[in-house]
Amino acid sequence: MKLHKLLDMGIVGALIAAVCCFTFLLVLGLAGIGLGMLSGHANVISLPILAGIVTIVLLALWKRHAH
Repeated sequence: MKLHKLLDMGIVGALIAAVCCFTFLLVLGLAGIGLGMLSGHANVISLPILAGIVTIVLLALWKRHAH
């Protein structure tokens, strides 16, 4: 995978995960599809996803700096 594509994908993923973590849109979305009971556990899902995507971004930046 090309380095700039990896970095772009990581940044977009981090933005999407940040929206899910820091706004109530995830809670509203879950309630809208009838899964409002899971909204209390939303951080259990979204925070590890955010951490993984931030790791991808940092890896891409590190590789970019190394070249």
